[in-house]
Amino acid sequence: MATYPVVERKYFVSEKKDETPEVIIIGMKPEDGKPNAFDPGMFMMVSGVDKSTGQRYVARALSIASDPSSSDMQFFVIKNPTHGEHIGRSHFCDVEIGDPFILKGPSGQFRFDPAKDSKVLFLAGGTGLAPFMSMLRHMKVVNASTDAVMLYSIKFPTEIIKKDELAELAQRLKLKTTVTVTRPAPGDGWAGQTGHIDAAMVQKYAPDFSERMCYICGPLTFVKAVKDALAALNVPTQRISADVWG
Repeated sequence: MATYPVVERKYFVSEKKDETPEVIIIGMKPEDGKPNAFDPGMFMMVSGVDKSTGQRYVARALSIASDPSSSDMQFFVIKNPTHGEHIGRSHFCDVEIGDPFILKGPSGQFRFDPAKDSKVLFLAGGTGLAPFMSMLRHMKVVNASTDAVMLYSIKFPTEIIKKDELAELAQRLKLKTTVTVTRPAPGDGWAGQTGHIDAAMVQKYAPDFSERMCYICGPLTFVKAVKDALAALNVPTQRISADVWG
């Protein structure tokens, strides 16, 4: 596994998009225009900068959604987080194009190398999709032949992040993706899978789970529940890699 120097660099907001009712996408360009080396799955410590005083805001760890070949960084941000220390309206909701940020990294042991993992199971909860988008985009760039299955858990049908790109990647990479909605409601138009990811769901959509490297990312309760599900299926811990936010 490659070792990357942890460096601080200045970036500027280049993209701000209301992706879903609960999530915004923030894109940033480096001041020097150079890419930051990292493996898919890693994260950056992101600090906003007060434009009038130059004072930094408290840094926040955000998983990188972009491919390592891109000089830009893309992040998925919850507008109104209700977990951990980031409770309340996110300051990312108020940023403008051109606002400065300091990014420090990359960091994290949650990494994916398609040359090593020929069969994988991605288990994503909410904005925990971000590192998997980096992995999938990387697979597309390097034309990887990895056999990938993904279970993607969201609260509401309206919360699918990068819906069109996921569909394109599924076709391009022969990715088997299942979205499961945990809070279905009458009239929401959802006819797909519902409920939390459990052992039965893993068996249904990835019956060969014992042959796959399992990657999990999402909030703490999600990661714990999915780890428990894999443990119930006797998946050895060395075949499980997890990243937690919140």
